[in-house]
Amino acid sequence: MKKVNQDIFYWITWIILVILWNFGYPNAKPIYDVLVAVMLSIIFILIKKIK
Repeated sequence: MKKVNQDIFYWITWIILVILWNFGYPNAKPIYDVLVAVMLSIIFILIKKIK
C-alpha cells in the first residue's frame, strides 16, 4: 500500500472510531471525548512507527 493511501486509511479509521465513540457514549463529558481521540491518535502513531 502506498504511503499516501495508508495515511488516508489510518485517518479514516481513526475518524470512524471517534464517531463511533461519540454515538456509543453520547452522554460522555467532553473531556472524555478529547481523551479518547488523543488515545486513538497515540495508538495510530505507534502502529505507524512499528511498520
